[in-house]
Amino acid sequence: MAKPKTVFSCQQCGYQSPKWLGRCPDCNNWNTLVEETQVAQEHQPSRYQHTLQEAPQSLADVASSAEARQSTEIKELDRILGGGIVSGSVVLVGGEPGIGKSTLLLQACCKLARNNGVILYVSGEESTQQTKLRATRLGEIPKNLYIVNETNVNLITQYIQKLKPALVIIDSIQVMYSPVLGSSPGSVSQVRESSGYIISLAKSTNLPVFLVGHVTKEGFLAGPRVLEHMVDTVLYFEGQRQTSFRILRAVKNRFGSTNEIGVFQMTGEGLAEVENPSQFLLSERPQEATGSVVVACIEGTRPLLVEVQALVSRSNLTMPRRWATGLDYNRVALLIAVLEKRIGLGLGAQDVFVNVVGGVKIQEPAIDLGIAVAIASSLKEVSIGHEDIILGEVGLSAEVRAVTRPEPRILEAQRLGFKRCILPKNNLKGLKSNKFSIELIGVETLTQALEVALKG
Repeated sequence: MAKPKTVFSCQQCGYQSPKWLGRCPDCNNWNTLVEETQVAQEHQPSRYQHTLQEAPQSLADVASSAEARQSTEIKELDRILGGGIVSGSVVLVGGEPGIGKSTLLLQACCKLARNNGVILYVSGEESTQQTKLRATRLGEIPKNLYIVNETNVNLITQYIQKLKPALVIIDSIQVMYSPVLGSSPGSVSQVRESSGYIISLAKSTNLPVFLVGHVTKEGFLAGPRVLEHMVDTVLYFEGQRQTSFRILRAVKNRFGSTNEIGVFQMTGEGLAEVENPSQFLLSERPQEATGSVVVACIEGTRPLLVEVQALVSRSNLTMPRRWATGLDYNRVALLIAVLEKRIGLGLGAQDVFVNVVGGVKIQEPAIDLGIAVAIASSLKEVSIGHEDIILGEVGLSAEVRAVTRPEPRILEAQRLGFKRCILPKNNLKGLKSNKFSIELIGVETLTQALEVALKG
């Protein structure tokens, strides 16, 4: 065995340097290099002996077949995965502590173990007794669900070869380590090495694996960013621990759409699926409140109605505050500028706060018109009709531009009892009015939309 050597690894991109640097030359981030001790082995390639050795072949001669998927029996999770778990796939699940990552995966393990054979849950952070207490709250524990408290990837491989499970859960990848390296668990080198070992095992044995990942205070997955490129699917849990509402969002998926979301509610018996998220999000909407607007967005194949709230108040500061929760801050600032310049609203001395109710994060521009109307409603102290829904993109000249897929948005609003929809006039051309019982009002400019919405 060679002598240990000291290297400095970047916590963001995994770049390694023989000496400390204030700025990583690869990702250009400051103060991300940390000191690690590595022990080089004489036979490094032996740690991937389980990898299949295949000769190169023509891509045209490769036999293609549909991916075999197994259902988790949790519809919202299956939706995110693209229809179920693909054999040999590696899924990385990230989220804040206590958000529900382990609870959801433990629920899936219990359901899968009843019908799909042996399931192995590797708990690296909690003891087996702690996991048993959590599993007891979720219902009956099947006999085929096995658990082990281990962090050594070599020993985990031996357990997998012995049990031959149908699915493996690694909770979490940040505490796993490989004896090949001398650095401590959680370091950049250990996370990369352990992940590579587990992914290689999954691909060579056609074994699906779920990895639980920590997130940093900025909300990104901890460890080197190369980890997200190595896995097949990356899922993020969103929501606030103080509320019961949870959203599981796919940001990468080699076997399905990256636009889907799963909606859950945290209960005393685990995470419950929310089959009608629009109704759930609008259930506590106040009556006749100013600054409250319902908008329609599309998440994957699902139309979702959410409430956008705005509060405009006189500011005592030299620089008025602008605050956006669940929305792109720069987009909100742009809409405030349009309202000031094009519409003539006096927002320069006003604090403006905009919030999406329920902890949902929305990025699509189809909710621009709803945000602008909500801000104007709060400023003018005029409430929006409780049965109105607003959708449209706002340009810099205060024009209202058409949105994609207006039909499912309108049908979802109609199903929930809304009577009037304010939308871009260009979207009316492709809609068949006989399909809708809801009143459709087309507008071309932001001025027209404000006149219709605030007049009631």
